[in-house]
Order: sequence, then structure tokens, then C-alpha cells
Amino acid sequence: MRGRARPPAAPLPQRAGVDPVRVRLPEDAAGAWPTVRDHLLDRFAGAVGAGRVEEMLAGGRFVGADGRAVGGGEPYTAGRLLWFHRDFAPEVPVPFPVGVVYQDEHVVVADKPHFLATTPRGRHITETAVARLRDGLGIPALQPAHRLDRLTAGLVLFVVRPGERGAYQTLFRDRLVRKEYEAVAPYGPEVALPRTVRNRIVKERGVIAARVEPGEPNSESRIELLEHREGLGRYRLLPATGRTHQLRVHMSGLGLPLVHDPVYPVVLPEPEDGREDFARPLQLLARVLEFTDPVTGAPRRFESGLRLAAWPDR
Repeated sequence: MRGRARPPAAPLPQRAGVDPVRVRLPEDAAGAWPTVRDHLLDRFAGAVGAGRVEEMLAGGRFVGADGRAVGGGEPYTAGRLLWFHRDFAPEVPVPFPVGVVYQDEHVVVADKPHFLATTPRGRHITETAVARLRDGLGIPALQPAHRLDRLTAGLVLFVVRPGERGAYQTLFRDRLVRKEYEAVAPYGPEVALPRTVRNRIVKERGVIAARVEPGEPNSESRIELLEHREGLGRYRLLPATGRTHQLRVHMSGLGLPLVHDPVYPVVLPEPEDGREDFARPLQLLARVLEFTDPVTGAPRRFESGLRLAAWPDR
């Protein structure tokens, strides 16, 4: 049985490291839209306004597979593919660079700073690690093999060749990557460490904080105290699973919430102007990635060059 045919390559280049949007005109139109303009207005006017759709059509912003601008008066053709670049809303620049720890023909290992999203999502589109790296390194096909929370700093593995991405993603899916995190949190002499925390974490879409529920555990982390001073501890965190906010939930559950965590144990209100306090980064760092390369077979070990500000002289 033949697989589904791949769509043609985008006829538009990336802009600021972000791919154009691809739109397929629905097959089951049944004459609902006589022209391309009718469909695009029906589809996008509610989001950006009819006037903006008309402006984009007049400006040649929608193109077909051949790269030529699509006129709004062209007859509607079911299944046709169009591409366009979205309008980027203004984003507050994250004032920290993305470091490159390692690069070869297969992978790029980056040191993502705090506050920078890994991939475009929600209001973070151009201010993302993948967009910056694509643009800065000149590798349009670059894709992450996994994701690191926006507020967490440290190592992220990116794949250079699209055909190899699945092999690297499988490493993370099958838990064949040893991950080591470092964190700064209150020192609790009453908390016996090292220990392994196992519980069931649930994260609902649209809800900022994850929660622990009774039931079969789906998360596991080993927590070790490395040193302590002046009421703070420096911890090594070794996750065996990868639930959303897992390490933050586990540390908070022990009564050791991470320094500058805006969600655990209490969700703090976001600033009204959307600007974050870049002087108070979450004290969590993805410090080590270790695995056997699925393409070359070589053992790999990478260590972050970043440091946590709350423990400055390590």
C-alpha cells in the first residue's frame, strides 16, 4: 500500500527563520466558494479582518505551488495548495543569545537561554530558538528533536537533515537519552535526599499549572542535593520521564520550589504589559545530554556552558 504523497516544497523562503503557512482548499466545498477570495475571506476574515485579507491578496501575499501570486478572482479549485507568510505580532526580544555547543552535518546542540521558547507557539513566533538558529546558521530545515520549556535554560538537540529527525526523536521517546538538570531551590534539612519521586502528573490544555492526581504513576525523577549554603541548595535532577513541568512539580511537592518559579507552588499573575522580569529567571538548567548517536553510532555527551545566577561562583 502506497503512503500518502508528500506535499510540494514551499515556494516561499522562510522569514526570520519561520516557515510560511500552507493552506489546502477543502475538497468538500460543494460550490460554497466561487473564487479564491470568497474562501479566504470566509476562512481568515474573522481572525485578521476582511480588509487585511483583501490587502494581502492585492499585495500578492498568497502564492501557489509555482510561486506566483494568486489573484482573488481566480476560480476556486478544491485541493489546491496556497502559501503565505503570517503577520508577526510584535514580540518582546529575549535579551540573551542562543549558544551553539556543538555542530556537525547531522545535529546542532544549542544552549537555549531562559525565557526563549524552543519552537513557535502562541505569542512566541520569531523569538524562538529554532527561528534564531535557522536564521543565524543558515539551515532552513533545522528542527528540534525534543522540546525544552520556555522558562528553562540549557541544552536542546536540533536535527539538520529532515530525514534523520525521526531517529533522534525516537531516542527521546524511548528514554534512551540521559538527561541531567541542575536547579537552585531552598535548602530543606528535613527533606531526606537523595530520593526518587514517582507520581501521576496531569496537565490540561489552557491551564498553566500541572497537578498531581491519585493513580498509576506516569512520572519519575531522582533528586540529589549537591551542596547548600545560606538557605539555598544546589540540586542535581535526573528525570526518567518527561511530563510537562515534571521537575518543577516534583521539587515543589517536596516543599523545595525552584527559585523564581512563577507557577509552583502558586501561579503568579502575568504582567499586564506582557513584559517579563528578565532579571529573575527560573533557576533550572538542562545541563547534560548523553546518548548513542542513532545515525553515526558514536557515543555523545554534551554539557551546557550556562550557569544559574542564584549560584554564581560554581
